[in-house]
Amino acid sequence: MSSMLCFALLLLLLLLWAIRVAWLLHERRARPPTAPVRTLAVLGSGGHTAEMVRLLEGLNTAKFAPRVYVIARSDIGSQAKIEEFEMGQPRDGVPQVPPPVALLWVPRSREVGQSFATSALTTLHALVYSTWHVFRTLPGVVLCNGPGTCIPICAAALLVRCLGIKYITLVYVESIARVETLSLSGKIARRCVDHFLVQWPQLAAKYPGTRFVPATFKLD
Repeated sequence: MSSMLCFALLLLLLLLWAIRVAWLLHERRARPPTAPVRTLAVLGSGGHTAEMVRLLEGLNTAKFAPRVYVIARSDIGSQAKIEEFEMGQPRDGVPQVPPPVALLWVPRSREVGQSFATSALTTLHALVYSTWHVFRTLPGVVLCNGPGTCIPICAAALLVRCLGIKYITLVYVESIARVETLSLSGKIARRCVDHFLVQWPQLAAKYPGTRFVPATFKLD
């Protein structure tokens, strides 16, 4: 009798979970297109952040707001670049100095040249911090373009989605430096993000599920 009761409770929980996920999908489709969306952007050292800034410059900043930025702890240059970008963004029509930039710091999941054996441990360490940040901020969109830091963030966003807490849309833009093949982060993320964008037509032809966009595209 007790086993039947446990089975019935399990079915009830699964049903409630399925209803909640279905509601999130409906809510996502029914959301007004002009409604602001909290956006979490993952920055990477060097070229990744430079490309992200160019991407953000084409962003509809009134819609994708407020914006939160994730930076690896060992990244010493991204904060200044993103603060410079945000300094030019008006708040209620008036630019603010210094800009109110929301920054989240996480351990780097994999350093350049680090072995794959040890990177498993550092990635797990980064996943713990990433999960905390994603659950705390609950963004509507995660925007990333290739740094290893984005993989734990995407995994945490998928966990939030699977638990029925919120549907977080994942947008991955492959680096323009990737001409013939995807980056390691891209190969991992391609199967689980909502939108996978590449900036070379041969990549879109080579990898199903990706979409070619020109380097000057805008997100609106």
